[in-house]
Amino acid sequence: MVGRIRRLCRRLGFDVAAYPGAAPHWPRVVALLQAHEISLVFDVGANEGQYATSLFNNGYGGRIVSYEPVSAVHEILNRNAAAHASWEVAPRAAVGAQEGEAVVHISGESDMSSLHEMTQTAQKHLSRARMTGRERTKVVTLAHELARRAGAQDRVFVKSDTQGHEADVLDGLGDAVSRVAGVQLELALEPVYEGQARYLELMTRLEGLGFTPSLVIPGYYSRHYGRMLEFDVVAFRDRG
Repeated sequence: MVGRIRRLCRRLGFDVAAYPGAAPHWPRVVALLQAHEISLVFDVGANEGQYATSLFNNGYGGRIVSYEPVSAVHEILNRNAAAHASWEVAPRAAVGAQEGEAVVHISGESDMSSLHEMTQTAQKHLSRARMTGRERTKVVTLAHELARRAGAQDRVFVKSDTQGHEADVLDGLGDAVSRVAGVQLELALEPVYEGQARYLELMTRLEGLGFTPSLVIPGYYSRHYGRMLEFDVVAFRDRG
């Protein structure tokens, strides 16, 4: 029913979405950020700013820097962030393993645009999310962004919702990963994008980097696949 209503609204030029911050996990995420004294969140794969808005709506009081590679979406993100003094939108760019340029594949569902092409199975089952265009984007690394934007006393948290690009985001931290106190990653139970790392690979990697899961957030359930496709994990270093 919700899907039919949303499609009807879109034909009329409107959209329907959950109110930012309404989901029950948001107070828990913010409570974890507060418990670990996080002062700076890197919001990678920001889309229109839903994540940052939800953090602020639930009481997060630190800074947020958001990254978005799709030009049309980046404009919306800038407008949404304008009213928040603590919310900065970085110049349009993707975040990856090394600096340079890349092609972003633009999806009919803007939050599913990616530097990776969709698998053949995903194109079949997720037809509304098929790619509708491409554009080039600058690519930056979190190591460089941390050096530019994080102060010596900042407690840093990295959220990555990059549609199959999470491993590359971690690669781009390099040795600067030691500056990161916590992370939130979108993990794939069923890869939707070519070359997408599976959840066990990334969970093992996080453990090796010293991060322990604190919260698991259920993600998108596809009736076409008949299963959940992804979930988020929020993990922190033990402060000792």
